Amino acid sequence: MARDLQEQIKKLIIDRRLPSGAVLPTEPDLMELLGASRNSVREALKALQAMGIVEIRHGFGTYVGPMSMAPMIEGLAFRTVAGHYRGEDSLLQLLQLREAVETGLVSRVSGNVPPDDLAVLDALVGRMEAEATAGAGLAETDRAFHATLYRSLGNVLLSELLEAFWDAFHRVRTDLVELPQDPKVTCRQHREILDAVRSGDPGRAEDAIREHFGNIRTRLTATVPNETSRLPNERV
Repeated sequence: MARDLQEQIKKLIIDRRLPSGAVLPTEPDLMELLGASRNSVREALKALQAMGIVEIRHGFGTYVGPMSMAPMIEGLAFRTVAGHYRGEDSLLQLLQLREAVETGLVSRVSGNVPPDDLAVLDALVGRMEAEATAGAGLAETDRAFHATLYRSLGNVLLSELLEAFWDAFHRVRTDLVELPQDPKVTCRQHREILDAVRSGDPGRAEDAIREHFGNIRTRLTATVPNETSRLPNERV
């Protein structure tokens, strides 16, 4: 019954073409529309809120939610942590998923990144190099590099999916394993990715991405499976 009500509420959002932030019918109206009890409607709304589909603002009403990737990130992170403690190579699997996506995308943007974005990428790699020299973390600069690299594709859903993979992998990785890495190597790899994309050679760009992820994979498989030491929030 609860599952059926969830589907009906989702159908209502779709049929009425309600955007994020739009007000949903009140509980009494939903009870009448769906022919369900107050408790059943509330249970369905709470389940949809957990998925980011609706947002319950106590004292104000219920709204169409942001429909973000947050539930997906939570699920990926939890699944990876649970698998890790069962002795599975779940972190490596998540890395492979991210690698597969980026390897496919980098050939599409090769030679097609707008000049303004190339300038931003160049500045980001320069900042990354300065941070490495100063011994600072590369986390946010590295994240901005990958986001900028693919934004010319203009696919909002794709951008959110990449962010989800990024967040899930790094939240788990920094909690579970130590991946010692010379930041200058990370800088060099990102400089090569940028140069390859700028050259317009898809094969070279794919090779640069594979080298980058291959290096991470080598470091990851060399770690002790149940090691739980924490590393500062360095991105890769």
